Amino acid sequence: QVQLVESGGGLVQAGGSLRLSCAASGRTFSSYAVGWFRQAPGKDRTFVAGISRSGGSTIYADPVKGRFTISRDNAKNTVYLQMNSLKPEDTAVYYCAARTSSSNSDAYYSKAYEYAYWGQGTQVTVSS
Repeated sequence: QVQLVESGGGLVQAGGSLRLSCAASGRTFSSYAVGWFRQAPGKDRTFVAGISRSGGSTIYADPVKGRFTISRDNAKNTVYLQMNSLKPEDTAVYYCAARTSSSNSDAYYSKAYEYAYWGQGTQVTVSS
């Protein structure tokens, strides 16, 4: 089992940058694929980015391609989401999620139901 804690959210002007962190407990973090999701007020939770447990494979939702970068440091049990060129429509609560991925170190996942563990979320607000 793993516990996830997000940090790094805040208020930023359009065009600015933020880096979110997802810190995980446990000594087997390298066994988990991780994803970032977001939920804007009144909207469904949507996929943002995912990374394999090895860090060798990543996937992005179309709205963030070229602007966001997901990465991980397994030695620090942390996954990052670097967000550049932020837009007001990026405003949401951002969640990280994790699931075990033992058979394929390069597998990544983009559906919320594929993830077993979730953090509490961090608010990102982009002003125009």
